[in-house]
Amino acid sequence: MNKYTIDLANTCLGCKKPLCQKGCPVGTPIETMIRMFLSGEIADAGKMLFENNPLSVICSLVCPHEKHCEGHCILNKKKTAVSVGAIEHYISDFYMNSTEFEKPKHNGHNVAIVGSGPAGIALAFILAAKGYGITMYDGHSKIGGVLRYGIPDFRLDKRVLDKLIDRLKQLGVKIRRNIMIGKHITVDDLFRDEFKAVFISIGVNIPKKLNIKGESLGHVHFAVNYLKDHRAYDIGKKVIVLGAGNVAMDAARTAIRSGAKEVIIMYRKGEDNMPAEKHEIECAKLDGVKFDFYKEPIEIVEDGLLYKRTDEEGVTGHEKADAIFISISQNPNDILVKNANIEVSDRGLVNIDDTGMTSKKGVFSAGDIVTGARTVVEAVAFSKKVAVSIEEYIDKEYK
Repeated sequence: MNKYTIDLANTCLGCKKPLCQKGCPVGTPIETMIRMFLSGEIADAGKMLFENNPLSVICSLVCPHEKHCEGHCILNKKKTAVSVGAIEHYISDFYMNSTEFEKPKHNGHNVAIVGSGPAGIALAFILAAKGYGITMYDGHSKIGGVLRYGIPDFRLDKRVLDKLIDRLKQLGVKIRRNIMIGKHITVDDLFRDEFKAVFISIGVNIPKKLNIKGESLGHVHFAVNYLKDHRAYDIGKKVIVLGAGNVAMDAARTAIRSGAKEVIIMYRKGEDNMPAEKHEIECAKLDGVKFDFYKEPIEIVEDGLLYKRTDEEGVTGHEKADAIFISISQNPNDILVKNANIEVSDRGLVNIDDTGMTSKKGVFSAGDIVTGARTVVEAVAFSKKVAVSIEEYIDKEYK
């Protein structure tokens, strides 16, 4: 057993009312997890974590722990918080690699899941384990959504995701790749083919434009697309990233690892206003990413961009660069919801009721397509609630 992980676990005070659990969106029983681990019950601890959060092995790597569990640890008042993420990952990884899942008996009901990101995978695990026949649909050749195409390898080893997908298959989940529901097959087609409910979790992956001159030039790229396959891009030696969210941080850090000698994040506000998690910002700084505040792009030119300072009226400048990444936010892909006549908000996000059902009967939704970009663990939390609603709906409609 890893001595380092044991040492980390031993820093836990075993609080009777653990604030760390309250800070977790899925209520992970952290104190119980650590106690079981130190008592030699690692397999049972892993099972408990998985049943509470099917994506525990991934959340333990990519969660903003300083915002959730670790940020609520009582030890923050005097010293460093318990390294919950590292302990949870050790236990969850052990469980995933040592446990074979068995396909349960089919309960007679099939559910279609459109989109294979965190929300879709979580729902698939929950319902498949209860005997529902699950088919997942995704427009890419590999499933995982943002887990595969939006989080860099240095933050999430894709072998961890592949192991999770193997476990889905063991539960009998069918996966149909390279298919766009709403374009090739409609939601009505799914109901025709006797799916009792449809779950939409297609995320928000259409990049927003700046709408300034020069945005169509050849050295301009959308950061969210760059992260999907960074090896396909020739970015040169100097890169400017426009935007300051988590996607911008990931794109900047990936560019550094892809050979760029200078990467600058340019943002129209100050450091305190950056939407990225503080931990992600600190990691970008450690990787050598530079930050240029109070500058707003007004035109992209062949050798870089023109900007104006937002803190000094009338002051403009010219910053040279080989590549420009645009990372100001993402919109949902609206093909599916438009073709299915599903109601959306002014932002294009899917409207749902208290049960997670959309305006179309039998169609449920959760994840970023409902809430906008959120964390993986928050997507899991929403999916857990919707899973209950889907079961109740099927029990009522198909007795």
